[in-house]
Amino acid sequence: MQPSALPVASSTVPFWRTERHALDEHRSTAELPEECDVLIIGAGYAGITTAYNLVDEIEAPPSIVLLEARQACSGATGRNGGHLRPSPGAAVFDKYGVAAAVEVALFEIAHLQVIKDLVEMEKIDCELSFCRARHVITNPGILQGLKGMIEAMRESSQTIFENWHFVEGAAAEEISGVKGALAVFICDAGQLWPYKLLTHLLALAMANGVNLQTNTPVLSASKIIDEDGFWHFNTPRGTIKARKVVYTTNGFTSALLPEYAGVIFPVRAICSHIKIPKDEEAPKLLGSYCINYNQSWDYLIQREDQSIIAGGGGITFRDDYSQWRNNVNDNALIEPARHYFDNYMQRNFKDWEDSGAYVDKIWTGITGCTPDSLPHIGSLPNKSSQFVLAGFNGHGMPVIFLAAKGIAQMIKNGITFEETGMPHVFKTTQQRLDQKV
Repeated sequence: MQPSALPVASSTVPFWRTERHALDEHRSTAELPEECDVLIIGAGYAGITTAYNLVDEIEAPPSIVLLEARQACSGATGRNGGHLRPSPGAAVFDKYGVAAAVEVALFEIAHLQVIKDLVEMEKIDCELSFCRARHVITNPGILQGLKGMIEAMRESSQTIFENWHFVEGAAAEEISGVKGALAVFICDAGQLWPYKLLTHLLALAMANGVNLQTNTPVLSASKIIDEDGFWHFNTPRGTIKARKVVYTTNGFTSALLPEYAGVIFPVRAICSHIKIPKDEEAPKLLGSYCINYNQSWDYLIQREDQSIIAGGGGITFRDDYSQWRNNVNDNALIEPARHYFDNYMQRNFKDWEDSGAYVDKIWTGITGCTPDSLPHIGSLPNKSSQFVLAGFNGHGMPVIFLAAKGIAQMIKNGITFEETGMPHVFKTTQQRLDQKV
């Protein structure tokens, strides 16, 4: 697989970015700084929370520059489903077993309380709320595998899994509200306005000295460190050098780190905002959702105003790789899925047939995917002063904050990946780099 292209200059406008923050296209200084202690490439969820954690609770923070190719949170962070849903971890369970799956699940579940505490402490208005998520199965081919995995994890002696419930048979459709449901897995989850959360944290990081430079793509990176201990990065506005660098570039990582080509690759996805006519009353969903349709997954949340954020639609385009794999064109819709969300609620949910629900906005975004469905986190192999935090497979919301905190600890305190407490299967290694698509 070829290295990723850089982000395109323009893009479809997601619902989350219809209310722009003052920092959306901000530059802390008119000129690009010549050097810094830490350079973070990518001002999305991963980059912003890395910066936030680097300057948190430290008297003399390092000089930090945060570069963004487009606008702040203009990538996947401003385009996702706003779904803070821990996963049961099928990919980890199938490849690494129950112990690893439990480790990852506990890490993701911890984000529910961590994000709640963060929002309360920093007084962030981002529509954070909590619910019970329904993971709905309509494909009999994966039913028994998921059921077995959940049973194995519930038997792991971790009491947190006692509130996981798996229901199959005739009751599944009633409990989920989804037509044709064969089974439903229920767990705790959250939902929020991701753009508002992250731009608020960005402002806090900048108040502690972080220098933001939007519309400044990194065009290339030096392969070796210079005699003074700096790495060099070329941009259209000049060169910046840094002693340490964090690549929070997600699907675009291989554009600057070609060794990650086929290891972290861009995948184009599609999402929508569904509204209810003013003279209609929308049924209240039972929670948030992840729904399996014939080896493809949809997801949705219901916002405070009863509108819906729904994404997925892979069933319409998965067989055509050109539509999505190694495709960075979030400036255009995925044509086979253009009308997928029309009448989506009416087709799939009981009691929504007469709701009048309609698509208000539809957009694309670029996720970063990996062959093993796990993120790459940690110091680059053989480059101890360079770090990567990317490849979230469309599942970054319950992973990134604590992962960024771990990266910040590695930089500030010189600790190892293992000492951060992050799941061991997340670590970027040469062995994983050799497992390319």
